Amino acid sequence: MSGSIFGKVFQISTWGESHGKALGVVIDGCPAGISLCEEDIQKDLDKRKPGNSPFSTPRKEDDRVEILSGVFEGKTTGTPISLIVHNTNQRSSDYTEISRLYRPGHADYTYDQKYGFRDYRGGGRSSGRETTARVAAGAVAKKILSELGVSILTYTLSIGPVQIDKTKFDADQIYKNFLAMPDADAAQKAAEFLMKQKESEDSSGGIVECVVTGLPAGVGEPVFEKLDAMLGKAIFSIGAVKGVEFGSGFKASSMSGSENNDFYRFDEKGELTKLTNNSGGILGGISDGFPIILRAAFKPTPSIHKTQKTVNKQGENIDIQVEGRHDPVIVPRAVIVVESMVALTLVDYLFQRVFSRMDLIKKALS
Repeated sequence: MSGSIFGKVFQISTWGESHGKALGVVIDGCPAGISLCEEDIQKDLDKRKPGNSPFSTPRKEDDRVEILSGVFEGKTTGTPISLIVHNTNQRSSDYTEISRLYRPGHADYTYDQKYGFRDYRGGGRSSGRETTARVAAGAVAKKILSELGVSILTYTLSIGPVQIDKTKFDADQIYKNFLAMPDADAAQKAAEFLMKQKESEDSSGGIVECVVTGLPAGVGEPVFEKLDAMLGKAIFSIGAVKGVEFGSGFKASSMSGSENNDFYRFDEKGELTKLTNNSGGILGGISDGFPIILRAAFKPTPSIHKTQKTVNKQGENIDIQVEGRHDPVIVPRAVIVVESMVALTLVDYLFQRVFSRMDLIKKALS
């Protein structure tokens, strides 16, 4: 299976399945001398792991990470970093019936058509559990970004019909409620909505918003590998994402040029400012030094207990109720996944930027 490697200079390769012995990632291109321990990575894995709330799958996994290589005496060595997370709570028997049919909204049918075979235990490689490895790698990327003064704030913008009120924005609330919402009132309303969805054996989708600050202007590649294009690729690689937008996003299509253009001004200190940020911090595929704002739309969890229509491998039309342990909404657990993919992309592009100008190369080698 190709397609499991991401990045050019800072590169990761993930491996493992939902119900295999373990999942993991190999990180290549990480500079030597960065302080790194397992707890640095564990903090992010704990935000993603299942069984933490009434709105996540009851599957219990500690998701304890182990560093196998690339770190010595608390510092990265510059050699490949290998991370592993063991699966400890598989119940593969829950999926026996799935081997003979195709679940609506899942990759069962497409995997069969591509490979002629599939790991039906929880979806195998197509399972959301694969993102464990991404989050582990993203924690390393965020360590690098923190040393470069780049910060990422990611949160749940909406769940179903409930959206946060930006006038009540409180970043401290993000991980104080089960839904990763920076608005306590919206989190309560969303929780009530989700309980109704659970009672009706259904699920919900939502939107994750990510804001990057501190990224300098000039990061990104023109034409085919624009920064927004590669961030879009990174976010779309998350299984349940169905839409990505930057800045004003789709709203720009209904705006006039005078409304959508970001007007430049110099402030009293002579520093460049923008009166708006409809571009979302990226112009011509290159960062402009202002906050990058992106949003990812997640579809409802496809595994629901409500009766659904599908077909089996014998060519019969059938009705099914999906058994097993599933999230009624994946958005809260996906917040850290979005943040991780953004971090991985930014580190790779910051490293590439060094080679884009002779003065930066000379500075790096001086």
